Amino acid sequence: MKSVFYIFLFIPTFLSAQINESDTLGVRAGLSLTGFYQGGNVETVIFRAKTEFSFKPSKKLFFKNQNSYVYQEFGKNKADEDILSLNFLYLHPERKIYPFVLGFVSTNFRREIDLRYLFGAGATFQLLEKEKYWLKLSLSSEYEETYFSKTDFNYSPYDGSRLINTFRGTIWANGKYHLAEDKVILNHEVYFQPSLEQSDNYRWQADLGVEFPIWKYLNFKVNYRHAFESIVIENQKQEDRFLTFGFNLKSY
Repeated sequence: MKSVFYIFLFIPTFLSAQINESDTLGVRAGLSLTGFYQGGNVETVIFRAKTEFSFKPSKKLFFKNQNSYVYQEFGKNKADEDILSLNFLYLHPERKIYPFVLGFVSTNFRREIDLRYLFGAGATFQLLEKEKYWLKLSLSSEYEETYFSKTDFNYSPYDGSRLINTFRGTIWANGKYHLAEDKVILNHEVYFQPSLEQSDNYRWQADLGVEFPIWKYLNFKVNYRHAFESIVIENQKQEDRFLTFGFNLKSY
């Protein structure tokens, strides 16, 4: 007998797809949990958790934290177990141009990354800032260390060591737009992150989401993510694509 269970649990407090650090609201926090289980010929387990938290410790500062955890198992074989923590501290985010510092920590089972962390600083430029839409461009520089579980890579100069460290530069573009009298909400986030020391070491990612409001607190969402990483473990693919469907529940 085949059994299937779907679990969609949202415990939101000001939960949204993108937190705009230039908003005047002092505190935002949210938690979302989704799960899927199928038993039978091919046992499948999928669990995803995401937290978002931001607050203004003072009139000048704004702190933003986003954490996510993903676990996937097919036929009792683990396919994914990833952790990602993004942390930003902004100074005067209400201005047209404002600085920030950042710190990221992540793991990636599929890419065999045991630990990756980077920290750096940069500046954001507000190109558009309206009630119904906004567009921002950011430039930053970071120091990064990545510890892999293996030492054979698709580029032989990196073979022999689990650690790859480098300084990077990053250009980010992200925005959100309410269209067709708020019947469609489009959001995007794109970044390109080359090494400043190694020309063959770079990555990029593009996220595109479309939301369709169902009622005041609930949107149906379609999201597409395309990610590329130039340095990977030998015989791994450099590109990943994800197309997801779901709901965005909010309390405002």
